[in-house]
Amino acid sequence: MGVVSPVGNDIETFWKSLIEGRSGIRRFQAFDSANFDCKIAGEVPDFEPVRYFKNPKTVKRTDRFTQFAMAGAKMAIEDSAIDLDQVDRNRFGVMIGSGIGGLYSMEQESQRLMTRGPSRVSPFTIAMMISNMASGIVSMEYDLRGPNMCIVTACATANNSIGEAWRIIKFGDADGFIAGGCEATITPLGIGGFGSMKALSLRNDDPTKACRPFDRDRDGFVMSEGAGIVVLEEYEHAKKRGAKIYCELAGYGCTADAYHMTAPMPEGEGAARAIQIALRHGKVNPEEVDYINAHATSTGLGDICETKAIKLALGDHAKKVPISSTKSVTGHLLGAAGGVELAACAMAIGKGVIPPTINLENQDPECDLDCVPNTAREGKLRCVLSNSFGFGGHNATLLLKAVD
Repeated sequence: MGVVSPVGNDIETFWKSLIEGRSGIRRFQAFDSANFDCKIAGEVPDFEPVRYFKNPKTVKRTDRFTQFAMAGAKMAIEDSAIDLDQVDRNRFGVMIGSGIGGLYSMEQESQRLMTRGPSRVSPFTIAMMISNMASGIVSMEYDLRGPNMCIVTACATANNSIGEAWRIIKFGDADGFIAGGCEATITPLGIGGFGSMKALSLRNDDPTKACRPFDRDRDGFVMSEGAGIVVLEEYEHAKKRGAKIYCELAGYGCTADAYHMTAPMPEGEGAARAIQIALRHGKVNPEEVDYINAHATSTGLGDICETKAIKLALGDHAKKVPISSTKSVTGHLLGAAGGVELAACAMAIGKGVIPPTINLENQDPECDLDCVPNTAREGKLRCVLSNSFGFGGHNATLLLKAVD
């Protein structure tokens, strides 16, 4: 696994931040916030992209979201200890998506077009901007010639990318994938656009307390950036090479709300069906679920609808299963969220520790589940769910199982 996040650019630092509840939300430095209502975000600190590319020239030809993907991919490959010279590169794919893509490059080059004319626009503009370039560049860097796609499903992107890679492996068309999501949208247009929707928290004077899923006083999500990438491998292929296996991806459910551009279904039916499909794939009964990493972004509607979805999907067991939102620590990485949260789930299984939902001081009575408030909790985890839901009504749930 490889993680680039506001709370750590390696797995161990990332995990330590989660279980200690150390928020990565600060006043953003990417641009002048004077004219913006929201002045806070989860920026990736101390990121040096040149460390992750074989050719330093490529850095100047890629957007920040692609650079995050490259960093996550390099870390994941190193963590997996896979020798790519010993695999069939025609059967190893890349499935890395981004919810928005090269927003920074789009804004920068648009400004250049308006102020200096079309002749000054970079010839790399389109390549830097398009969302599929992260997946493409990673495949070129490592000469991986298997299936290569970029799924764009807003904040469900990473879960869909990992889930569809799993499906292709099960179908027999690949032995493994570099899969996940990446995002870099802390830009004037990104903050301005979400701000105009009234979707962002305005708790500017207390940034580390701004993201508060399930809390009665939540006032919107906090935008973050980064990447979450995994090496997903067919079991016998991994076992043969003596791989370190974090867990098994045992189920994947994806559905559509078909309801509204930005709002979830009020009663959570679409999300509930995604959870149920993942459980069916994994041959897991609701009462066997030991933990859920919730999508819970700290929005008024979203957290309530997800609570209802979990109740619909798990029935009576919903009240018993621990649920937490690691976004309370990291903020919302949009298309990369599912990737970093899958890493959190895998670590939780391996360490036997459930990361907390920080800033949960006054729990919303409509979010009446066990949301693991403020302090990490020990527990033996055999089956874990990770939810991701995106604008456009996209729902994607992954089911992980412990491997003996």
